[in-house]
Amino acid sequence: MKTILKLTLFGLIMHSCTNRANIQYPETRMDTITDNYWGTDVADPYRWLEDDRSQETEAWVAEQNKVTYDYLAQIPFREDLKKRLTDLMNYPKYGSPLKVNGKYYFYKNDGLQNQSVLYELDSLNAEPKVLLDPNKLSEDGTVALSQVSFSNDGKYLAYSIAKSGSDWNEIFVMDIASRQLLGDHIEWVKFSGISWFNDGFYYSAYSRPEKGREYSNKNEYHKVFYHRLGDNQEKDNIVFENKQFALRNCGASVSDDEKYLFITETESTTGNSLWLKDLTKANTKPILIAPGFESDFDIVDHYQGKIFVLTNYQAPNQQLMIVDPNKPQLENWQTLIPQSENVMQSVSIIGGKLFVNYLQDASSHLFAFSTEGDMLYEVKLPTIGTVGISGEIDEDEAFYTFTSFTFPPTIYRYCVAENKAELFRKSEVLFNPEDYVSEQVFYTSKDGTKIPMSITYKKGLKKNGKNPVMLYGYGGFNISLLPGFNVARIPFLEKGGVYAIANLRGGGEYGENWHMSGTKMQKQNVFDDFIAAAEYLIDKKYTNSKKLAINGGSNGGLLIGACMTQRPDLFAVAIPEVGVLDMLRYQKFTIGWAWATDYGTSEESQDMFEYLLRYSPLHNVEKDVDYPATMVTTGDHDDRVVPAHSFKFAATLQAANSGKNPTLIRIDVNAGHGAGKPISKIIDAQTDVWAFVMKNLGM
Repeated sequence: MKTILKLTLFGLIMHSCTNRANIQYPETRMDTITDNYWGTDVADPYRWLEDDRSQETEAWVAEQNKVTYDYLAQIPFREDLKKRLTDLMNYPKYGSPLKVNGKYYFYKNDGLQNQSVLYELDSLNAEPKVLLDPNKLSEDGTVALSQVSFSNDGKYLAYSIAKSGSDWNEIFVMDIASRQLLGDHIEWVKFSGISWFNDGFYYSAYSRPEKGREYSNKNEYHKVFYHRLGDNQEKDNIVFENKQFALRNCGASVSDDEKYLFITETESTTGNSLWLKDLTKANTKPILIAPGFESDFDIVDHYQGKIFVLTNYQAPNQQLMIVDPNKPQLENWQTLIPQSENVMQSVSIIGGKLFVNYLQDASSHLFAFSTEGDMLYEVKLPTIGTVGISGEIDEDEAFYTFTSFTFPPTIYRYCVAENKAELFRKSEVLFNPEDYVSEQVFYTSKDGTKIPMSITYKKGLKKNGKNPVMLYGYGGFNISLLPGFNVARIPFLEKGGVYAIANLRGGGEYGENWHMSGTKMQKQNVFDDFIAAAEYLIDKKYTNSKKLAINGGSNGGLLIGACMTQRPDLFAVAIPEVGVLDMLRYQKFTIGWAWATDYGTSEESQDMFEYLLRYSPLHNVEKDVDYPATMVTTGDHDDRVVPAHSFKFAATLQAANSGKNPTLIRIDVNAGHGAGKPISKIIDAQTDVWAFVMKNLGM
């Protein structure tokens, strides 16, 4: 691919536009930049917005935000909506306890704390003591805990933090007894775990990035390091790297008994190779035991002399296999629990048993198996929903959290030996589940495929075709959208809104075949599934096209951008959040190259380029089209899906849209892709999204 920059008149072509919504949008400079892909010239007039740290871009961001916030300030119920959301979120939120060396650790948020606090308990009946309060790490709550890892002797806590929502992490170490930080400080960590071994831990990091390009440059040459307590980062040993392939990631984990180190190497978000290092033998190097990137190999743990691996190797719905450490090559692996018609989502070893979480029509079913692979019983759950269980290998005590669309997160204490659960902590959110209905339906997509969709609404709803609806989707990267409670939806439901979630192809709800049928040159299936969901909601009289809003984030932002440009007539409101919107250049920024197995790239073939061009939201905005009322959202520190996607898409929409609907962009300052966002920013963002949606649906 070649890039042509024409400097005629210094390339300073300007535009400003006012549409019939009486909004004066900022002027956005247009350059005459053209890329040539396989003989086809494609204009990229807003390329300069890719430099998200330039003064010109920062000025553009400020001007766009002023327009957006001026518009939002005129919505008469915005402040009441914010107060309602604030009241709803102001309740204690608990995480499931983790037991380490006889003590318990859990997260708690008193209600409106920006970040949840990590507490320590000597026993379940003891008074909680603060171990780490991330709210004290910044004044505005924008420093968040990414993860924590306890040393096996319980003396130390290693934790990573992220600033302003960035994927870049820093690792620190605390002496738990004294609550004092050690001198250890590790920077430029990204996509990493923290896995203890002896007097140190393994982690993954990149070399120090180019100054000023930390949030946009392509991430290359990931490495696994071992850090010994007390050493400077410069002394950390490289345990694994692949100098031949810049665009691969690697991660490390240690078995619970500290006998084995497992290293995974990935080329993308799908598939990994697996390496094994025997930590009981000095000076041994990792050996490759599962080569290639066609399958996923997820380590469960080492137990009773066997390594348990959850994998979709020769099993699209996943199976559990066992590995003999003395003969660890893939050809020697044995199937312990074969795949079934339902997806084997996760496996945990707790109390000497295997707890296997299956997905059946996008909801959880939890079963206990013996370590020999015999099914023992199903753990009874309160209703259809989502469960996550945690516990120690040889501990009889476990905890699981259950939630559903109308069932706030609830923690149960579970006795493994007796298969008995008791309520441990219940959410005290101001919400009455009995006032609402949640149903699952199956609709037919364009090619005849049956797609599940969950629909939640207030009891007494009349299906008269006039109800406001929010339709949400994702459809990618083998990620499943499962039933879960979200307090931010309540104000919309209270006002008669209907909330629908479609389980599109590209996700993981029905295994790897379901995932792959929504990737690369089958990506259009995802958009067809979503459009069919909207048509179903209209056909069944839930709503009509003037009362239908759509929302999705990240890959879901791509979904919204593609569907609103393909069927602008079908939707009244569109909210693409932190979306992948430039499908010809996404792979050139930070970790974008890793998404190629789902998307393909414009560089790999002419056919792939032409396919991407047909649906890339940025390149399918047309003039004289009445697009839905649109509010693009992003964060200025998003180094996962860089904000240039949203900047360029919003500028293009504003220049082209001739309809009466507003086309705005809301750029969160000191915020990233979403992880670790403080409660204050969450409330502000949800207030603005719902205010925009409800105003433009005529609520």
